[in-house]
Amino acid sequence: MLASGCKGSRTMSQAAQARAVDLEHLARYTGGDVALNSEVLGLFATQSVELLARLKTVMEARDPRSWKEITHSLKGAARGIGAFGFGDAAARAEPALPAEDNSNAIEALRAMQQEAEIVQRFIASYLGR
Repeated sequence: MLASGCKGSRTMSQAAQARAVDLEHLARYTGGDVALNSEVLGLFATQSVELLARLKTVMEARDPRSWKEITHSLKGAARGIGAFGFGDAAARAEPALPAEDNSNAIEALRAMQQEAEIVQRFIASYLGR
């Protein structure tokens, strides 16, 4: 079950719903427990916002080690909850190390932010916010 089971009145496009969070994947780890799903998704929502904000600072500081650590963490966390579009964007961002030319890192960060927004809307809807 992909985005079905969403609560709330916000409407998302079917394409965005289909790729936001795979609840069947998440259920492999939570046993399908709605309260546990909510807790995990809420934690992911909070932490992903914080990590994306840190990435912007890391990019501006041209810190490739921190960039790689954070993008790797986002990739694993996103894939862990079934947010495969976000996880794939983070995987593509991982090698886009900020250096003398930040254009690749800037584009990678934008792509992750776009995917994160889709996942954040899904999570807010799931949590009834």
